Amino acid sequence: MGRRRSTRVALIAVAAATVALGPMTWGGAAGATSAPHAATPSPITANFWLVTSSGAVESYGVPSYGELSGPLNRPIVSTLVDQTQSGYWLVASDGGVFSFGDAAFYGSTGNINLNQPIVGMAQTPDDKGYWMVARDGGIFAFGDAAFYGSTGAIHLNRPIVGMTPTSDGKGYWMVASDGGVFSFGDAAFYGSTGNITLSQPIVNMARTSGDTGYWMVAADGGVFSFGDAKFLGSSAGTASEPVSRLVATGSSDGYWVVQQNGTMAAFGAAVGQTPPTQALMFEAITPGDRAVLFAFQQLGKPYIWGGNGPVGYDCSGLTLASWQNGAGIGFARVANDQYHTAGIPVALDKMAAGDLVFWGSSTADWTTVYHAAIYVGGNGIVESTGDHVQLNLIDQWGMTDIMPSGRHP
Repeated sequence: MGRRRSTRVALIAVAAATVALGPMTWGGAAGATSAPHAATPSPITANFWLVTSSGAVESYGVPSYGELSGPLNRPIVSTLVDQTQSGYWLVASDGGVFSFGDAAFYGSTGNINLNQPIVGMAQTPDDKGYWMVARDGGIFAFGDAAFYGSTGAIHLNRPIVGMTPTSDGKGYWMVASDGGVFSFGDAAFYGSTGNITLSQPIVNMARTSGDTGYWMVAADGGVFSFGDAKFLGSSAGTASEPVSRLVATGSSDGYWVVQQNGTMAAFGAAVGQTPPTQALMFEAITPGDRAVLFAFQQLGKPYIWGGNGPVGYDCSGLTLASWQNGAGIGFARVANDQYHTAGIPVALDKMAAGDLVFWGSSTADWTTVYHAAIYVGGNGIVESTGDHVQLNLIDQWGMTDIMPSGRHP
């Protein structure tokens, strides 16, 4: 429990499939190659939406264009920002598509009996169509998205996890969890990790600007590069949350490795640049993730001094309730005692989703701590402050009073 801070709320709101081992450079969890550029200190302040399997959308640094409410036939499994970054699509495992803002609806497979669930989605260059890809590599094209082939009739060693279209939209690559790559249309094959034992599965791929190479990224942040895609470093062994994707700079001379909670590490020319706005699926993988998801469900509830929920909360009441209800972990009730005793200390640049952040009138004295919040990622927090539970950025009121470390319960 602690004093409330001033209320200032920021706007947050198969034609021919080829799989073979080709030339590559990489930085996986084992045998990582040293990078010519180091990652910038994590976390980078980023603009992003976090999307949950229920279709809730939480906004950091960007306005919300809407979210789903009520029961779904199937969970949301993928999300995608349109080219103008003024809208987004959500897609469910049955291929149901939900469009918000400038993102237009062109069709879905919601009423079709699929052999395998949908796992990903990609839009055409003009945002006037999109593809959906199923776990078996089945492709479903809508709007001006053309069909160039699929692996739906092929026995795969590992399931498909995503797809990336070429820059002109006249072809696409699909990637499996073992790094097997399947190319269609004008998408050329440059290599794969299909014959390599990976420490963690591949989760995403990104092309270079000239379509003459691509990167793949694993769940631990290991990066694998092919063709003219340059290896510039990886987050293998340092990512605190599962990695969701790799996002390349426009000139392909740098990239960001993006964790599922919005935390990003920059490499090459991406260092010092503002990353593009992302929409990310946020899943309950760790106890901290579950604490964050509980905190999300309390958004908008009133600030109540001494409040422990469920009607309302004060700052430390929210942090405690989120860990107790979301992860089954308890600790001290009052903010300064939480800073002094809850879990273990964690450096501010190493925090994971669910870790606790604190403010004090003297950063050298734990007894002066007056406020606590739950860290989400990408410098985002959930806190009970002002008159309600809200989303904010960690540095919204400056960094002067922030205690030198967080706590990992």
